[in-house]
Amino acid sequence: MSGIIGGICAGCASAIACACCASVGSVCSSCFGNDKPSTDAPSVKSGRKRSVFLLALAIAIMLVFQYGLAPKLSEESSVSKLPFAGQYLVDTWSSGCDGLGTDELRANCSGNNGVYRVASVTVLFYFFAGITVYCIPSHNREVWPAKLFLFVAALIVTVFISNAPVFSAVYPQIGRIGGVLFVVLQQLILLDLSYNLNESLVARADEAESIEIGSGQKWLTMILVTCAVLYTSSIVVIGVMFHFYSGCSTNEAFISITLILSIIMTAVQMSGEEASLLTSAFLTAYATFLCVTAVTKNPNEECNPFLKKKDALGITLGLVVTFISLAWAGWSNTASRRLLDDVDDSDEYGAGYTPPVAPSDGKIKGVAVSADNEEEDNNYGSTSSGNNTPSHTTSTATAVSSAGWKINAVLLLVTCWISMSLTGWSSVVGGGDLANPSVHNVSMWMIIASQWVMMLMYLWTLVAPRLFPDRDFS
Repeated sequence: MSGIIGGICAGCASAIACACCASVGSVCSSCFGNDKPSTDAPSVKSGRKRSVFLLALAIAIMLVFQYGLAPKLSEESSVSKLPFAGQYLVDTWSSGCDGLGTDELRANCSGNNGVYRVASVTVLFYFFAGITVYCIPSHNREVWPAKLFLFVAALIVTVFISNAPVFSAVYPQIGRIGGVLFVVLQQLILLDLSYNLNESLVARADEAESIEIGSGQKWLTMILVTCAVLYTSSIVVIGVMFHFYSGCSTNEAFISITLILSIIMTAVQMSGEEASLLTSAFLTAYATFLCVTAVTKNPNEECNPFLKKKDALGITLGLVVTFISLAWAGWSNTASRRLLDDVDDSDEYGAGYTPPVAPSDGKIKGVAVSADNEEEDNNYGSTSSGNNTPSHTTSTATAVSSAGWKINAVLLLVTCWISMSLTGWSSVVGGGDLANPSVHNVSMWMIIASQWVMMLMYLWTLVAPRLFPDRDFS
């Protein structure tokens, strides 16, 4: 009897386990499955939101590794007393940090390497995803449950890999370069956001004026108020920097150049018809933020009173900038046009492509291959007739593959930026001590140089149409 009861219990347990697995699989499929039927042609927007969500998940894990797991794997923790892998994990997470002077420095070093673990996996994920989607255009929207599983599995594997040399030496160099490139890319994002906001408010003003004269004034006032807030905040921050970070020629030069270039690009913009005042205000505020980031990395104690303190404000602002970038990359209607080969809804599948026509039941079952051929088929890139294979099928795939990889490249650079923001651009600070001040010096110059490149690029977009009126800069 007991055997029968045991068999029944085992069967029930197996059934419950299967039901749970099926439920989890269903949830994963709904959250991470294909965003379109497999019969639809892939677009440059395919899988965008899923890719962004994965990076948001990676950022959350970075914070867990840095502030949760790393302290638990310190030398004094009870983890070292666990059998088998306890001491190994402690040694793995503290490797490369043993030579630092204090326990706090070693803990910060271990936390930074926790961030590098997640960032390394995320960078590799987007790197190989970009290569794959270049060859297989539909890859961005496919097999997301498998992608998520491999991503999490790789993160678990990194827990058992020593800090040196990949995480403590190799990745920080990659992260700094990618972070600098992201600073320049962020100009494009801010331009897009400011243009969209300005156009939206002006359109609302025009609409209100068409209904009642004078009612659109509030929308134009909102533009001016936003510009005033951004410029006032920038001026106040620049004044604070002059007060706290002056005393050495380097910082004073950085702050002065930021102020001068901000005035110049605003004056140039207002003297012509290019861009808008709101655009210049956004870029001025961002340039000021970069200047703050640069001066706080100055390793000279005489002109950096906060050198040996944790930069909580910088980390917070870095998270805010990352959030804006993720929201733009995942949900902006113009992100694909600005980053993905400037396509629009009519030609996002390639040259010569005609959108599919919905049949009588209201469901799209195939892809219309040309304006002259109304036949459809459930297989992308073919027709019902073997003799009517569309000549532009190859160009369609090429057009999509040449653009779809760029969203992965953008998210790769965002990963580098956030990893540098969370770790103070690969610096270790704690208890009044500063490890590797040369790291601060390199990071300072990389950040301020990227700021100069960004501001000069914006100035060029304002001046170029005037210098070369016969050329199209649109």
